[in-house]
Amino acid sequence: MEPVTSGEGARRRRQATAEVKQGLRALSAELALLNRRVGTQLGLKDIDLDCLDLINAHGPLSPTALAQRAGLHAATTTGVLDRLERAGWVARDRDPADRRGLLVRALRERNGELLALFAGMNSSVDRICADYDESALELLADFLRRTADAGRLATEELTDG
Repeated sequence: MEPVTSGEGARRRRQATAEVKQGLRALSAELALLNRRVGTQLGLKDIDLDCLDLINAHGPLSPTALAQRAGLHAATTTGVLDRLERAGWVARDRDPADRRGLLVRALRERNGELLALFAGMNSSVDRICADYDESALELLADFLRRTADAGRLATEELTDG
């Protein structure tokens, strides 16, 4: 086996980085399609499902905080919340810290429907993870966290600009 020259090593690194970026684009596209199918099954628009996911992950949230996290205009957020509330996915409650404010919370009893529709993907990810040892999984989790943070930052920069 021949030693790798610095030029050859740099080329391989660029190629591997390009493959990671391509993999992330492919993953993003496939997850968007999966989410669209799940939303269709539930009678939700893409943005409704995105907001429901944000509420489940970070809620309860004020409508303003949800709008900021989702990058939506306040009026659009109101429409999303109206649809989610009518469909029985969320409830709007008075904010105990500010009686004039509202907090939106997910109605957890509906989460089983979401989990059932994502069960195939979750099982596939479990099988994939079984092929990796703990240190590799920690590395992958770190990469995904940092990549999600980079995506959030890029989104904020576009929103602010």
